[in-house]
Amino acid sequence: MEFLDKYQQIVADAIAKYTFKDKPTELYEPMNYIISHGGKRLRPIMVLMACDLFGGNLTEAIKPALAIEFFHNFTLIHDDIMDEAPLRRNKPTIHTLHGINVGILSGDGLMLKAYKFFEDLEPETFKACIRIFTHTGLLLCEGQQYDINFETQENVTFDDYIRMITYKTGVLSASSFEIGALIAKANFKDAKAIFNFGKHIGIAFQIMDDYLDVFGDQAQFGKKHAGDIYENKKTVLYLMAREHATEEERKELDYWYSKKTDNIDKVYGVEKIFRRTKVDEKALRLIEKHNEIGQSYLQKIDIPDEKKKPFAELANYLLRRES
Repeated sequence: MEFLDKYQQIVADAIAKYTFKDKPTELYEPMNYIISHGGKRLRPIMVLMACDLFGGNLTEAIKPALAIEFFHNFTLIHDDIMDEAPLRRNKPTIHTLHGINVGILSGDGLMLKAYKFFEDLEPETFKACIRIFTHTGLLLCEGQQYDINFETQENVTFDDYIRMITYKTGVLSASSFEIGALIAKANFKDAKAIFNFGKHIGIAFQIMDDYLDVFGDQAQFGKKHAGDIYENKKTVLYLMAREHATEEERKELDYWYSKKTDNIDKVYGVEKIFRRTKVDEKALRLIEKHNEIGQSYLQKIDIPDEKKKPFAELANYLLRRES
């Protein structure tokens, strides 16, 4: 998609411009390391797209867009430490290369640098954006804690899971769009509509992440295959499997999810139940449902459909992804 290439280039140029040259290098080089790996850099692109949609000045949005990217990568560093993940985007994780202490510090540094990147905004916009940004960060921490709780919590409901992924993933996409809209001086109604579009696309994106963890191509996905099963993550796949499993299969799920082990038999046993209960098909239908809800919020924005078309394309692109 050509429109995505344009925004990706803007973000890439800005990251190159604002490469960390501070000392000590032992702190800042790991920060540069994770930022340079890039990925698709979707969240800063969302800031720029929303700013463009509402006729804003992209130059004003570039540093706040980078703030979102820095913050996102801060969460990934700490997430990888908590999950003891060896790979991120097919590269060794920071704590694997430099140790946990450097991982914690470099993550903290990225978060604080993110706050500084809002400083050029005019006072009212600055206050609004920082309020959203800080609230988003707190919700993300709450979502992460729920995720950790679920590993040992016996009864996790579907609503519990949706709340967790909304906080952990959905609100960052939502806030990225809303911050871009506020920089462009969008009205409250439109800013909330683009927020809700982003929230449901983010929820769908996380469900796709859970799906790909088990059913995706490991080489393309860039993470350990079935890492969620090893970590006893009660993802949507687990919850749907439990709902549709036989009594014997539920007992087997309970057995495997009561222990954290790299035993390949665990992955084989759980995957077998996932496939028999057809949770792959059910997850894909749920992804489509949240995509449709997101698109309905997009339609509420009083702007010509032609200008909104890239948002629908972005959503469809994200939810067709293989990695």
